[in-house]
Amino acid sequence: MITQNKTTDTDNCNYICPVEATLDVIGGKWKPLILWQLKDDILRFNSLQQTLPGISPKMLTKQLRELEEDGIVKREMYPEIPPRVEYSLTDFGRTIIPVLEALAQWGIEYMDQKDTMK
Repeated sequence: MITQNKTTDTDNCNYICPVEATLDVIGGKWKPLILWQLKDDILRFNSLQQTLPGISPKMLTKQLRELEEDGIVKREMYPEIPPRVEYSLTDFGRTIIPVLEALAQWGIEYMDQKDTMK
């Protein structure tokens, strides 16, 4: 499988299959959770961090930048004192919501199955 480091050259990725491309954009521990929080709301950095216990400010910043570079998240900065920055899904980013909802449904079914096996 071909892997591509996001910090180098994401414009020339050669994916083996569409699932690989999807996971490259939304994969990892935090990105799906960030997107899930943004699916219904426009959030500021601190609000996002509060909804994601355990994520460091550095990691949240990194994940948001990558999602912004991929055209999934929009970062809007308002020229105020102190500066206000809001994050939301782009129109293209909203197209991932059905995928996240399918993952959530599968997760519910998985947790139910695990409970019945106990």
